[in-house]
Amino acid sequence: MSSSRTQTILFADVSGSTRLFETRGDLEARRLIAAVLDVHALICREHGGRVIKTIGDEIMCSLPDAREGVLAACEMQRKMACNADFARDRLAVHIGLHHGDALEENDDVYGDAVNTAARMVALAKREQIIASAGSVQGLDGGRVPAFRSLGRIHVDGKLQPIEIVDVIWHEDMSSMTTVQGVGGGAWPKATEIVGPTLQLSHRGKVVTLDGASASFTIGRSPINALQIEADWVSRTHALIEFKRGHFVVYDRSTNGTYVKFGQDDELHLHRDELHMRKAGTISLGRVSSANADDVIRFDLG
Repeated sequence: MSSSRTQTILFADVSGSTRLFETRGDLEARRLIAAVLDVHALICREHGGRVIKTIGDEIMCSLPDAREGVLAACEMQRKMACNADFARDRLAVHIGLHHGDALEENDDVYGDAVNTAARMVALAKREQIIASAGSVQGLDGGRVPAFRSLGRIHVDGKLQPIEIVDVIWHEDMSSMTTVQGVGGGAWPKATEIVGPTLQLSHRGKVVTLDGASASFTIGRSPINALQIEADWVSRTHALIEFKRGHFVVYDRSTNGTYVKFGQDDELHLHRDELHMRKAGTISLGRVSSANADDVIRFDLG
């Protein structure tokens, strides 16, 4: 028998699983992924939710309200970050969630909340939580984390675009303010400088990242913190984040990312990561000499 109720749908998807199967073999890869999903299932239940299903390297959960959904998502990310086995194999998860009406039938869940949550997890990058803004509005005080706007996107089945937010799950990010309209060209800022800083400049815009800054995404899509519109740039091409005391640039593109430190030779980064040092340039999809207008300059302080 079918019934409809309001609930929070959360998807968590394991990042890096393809590489894991290549490097560790099928049996060990399946064991590690199962361990990740088991941890997430336990967290879901601890927050009053239930696991709807697991599909390959993804888990789908239903939680009673948005607060428990957000708190569960943050705990999932923190468990991944502090687990030595997961860190050794560079395992991470990306999470999406949405609070809304869903139809329950035969222990499964369908409808708008499921479709929107699935869109959220598809947009999220590794170690990131993306939620619809309507799901987190009004959640304040107590243990609720900060969040910032990533702009508006279109979701299948909805006439109007919806606003999405990046949930700041890191323990040390209590100083982060909510920043509106990142996808529309505003750049993220923190209220307080924490540890090393990284200054990025592009076409006259300058942003300074520190240890409290969320992942800084770069690509052709307007949902990125920095949008670069060019045919050779992927929709979400690269991201920069502060991790374990270092700024790291990750390439997630088709054509790769070119990074140059000082006067050193330019390095071609493809589906890999690189610790940033000194000062230099980042060029998406092409060497910097062929991409002069869109070269990103950086200076590590």
